[in-house]
Amino acid sequence: MSFIWTLIIGAIIGAIGGAITSTSMGWIANIAAGLVGSWLGEKLLGSWGPHMADMAIFPSIIGAVIVVVVVSWLMTKMSN
Repeated sequence: MSFIWTLIIGAIIGAIGGAITSTSMGWIANIAAGLVGSWLGEKLLGSWGPHMADMAIFPSIIGAVIVVVVVSWLMTKMSN
């Protein structure tokens, strides 16, 4: 159940990151952005603030925004 909870919270964090950047991604991409963003955000900013599913919410959202922006930029560059 812990793994499912982590995926759900990762998807929510990824969706918030996508909403902040006004980028529409699928639910699998949201999960990936949320999980990678959580890891990146906690590595860069530390583990502060409230936690859910062993993820610090605020650094995770900031990390997800970074991941979404970078992936969106790369996809734009690849399509041109």
